[in-house]
Amino acid sequence: MSGKANRAVQIFAVIFAGMFPGMLALAQGGDDSLESQLAAKYKLVKLGTDSTGLAVLDAGTVLVIKKGGIISVPSGNAVILPSTVKDGQVKATSNTAAQGVGKLLKWKGVSDPTGAASTDTKFLTVGEKVYVSKIDVNRKDSKVALTIIECDTCNSVQDPSNRRAQVIFQFPKDYLGGADGGQISDVINQILEIQADDAGQEKGQDAQGQQAQAQPAAQQPAAAPQPPPTIQLGQTPDDVTAALGQPEKIVNLGPKQIYYYKDMKITFVKGKVTDVQ
Repeated sequence: MSGKANRAVQIFAVIFAGMFPGMLALAQGGDDSLESQLAAKYKLVKLGTDSTGLAVLDAGTVLVIKKGGIISVPSGNAVILPSTVKDGQVKATSNTAAQGVGKLLKWKGVSDPTGAASTDTKFLTVGEKVYVSKIDVNRKDSKVALTIIECDTCNSVQDPSNRRAQVIFQFPKDYLGGADGGQISDVINQILEIQADDAGQEKGQDAQGQQAQAQPAAQQPAAAPQPPPTIQLGQTPDDVTAALGQPEKIVNLGPKQIYYYKDMKITFVKGKVTDVQ
């Protein structure tokens, strides 16, 4: 091969090497990519500020929390403690992570004006509605992460808090390479279900109303009263959460733990209920 031909081959190789990353990025982020399919499925909320603080400029897709265990932090926190979903189960990061951030900042001599190391954590409740503010797809680690923020107007709260959370969905190795947006959203919907639109709700209500009118009142079974949950000494944290759901706040004091509910405080010592107030 002549010197000119050799140089031409080298130049082409350099050009192709420069083009290949861009071609790969285009293939992953194109109109039919997983990212674009999820972006079409979950419209992101646009946030801004006004005289009252954080404000929603453009409401996105509203999701309804279907399972407990998603831990949230105040909207001003720079650090979000992630909750991981694997095989349909939600596992929240403990306050130890936030305490670790605080120790690191203190060791570095950095102030914490944003409350990044705050341990003001709270579980989002089942049925609560949230917006999606960010979606990240990590093919290398087979993860899809949704950053969410409370939809205070949807939840009809008097004191808006706009708490934030991050839910990381862990998939089997290399799963994202061949999955589409529908398969991923099916998994997400087990934890964060897209709210039905008003038209769909009205149609469902109309159909239920017509069926109820078609049946004689005597044929409609009466709903059996549900007994109130019972908390007893010696029960485990799993027993309590199965009866009452996830607590609003957990305080860890070594062998002693305190679960705070709306109108109840439950104390555990060595994993057993010792006091209820």
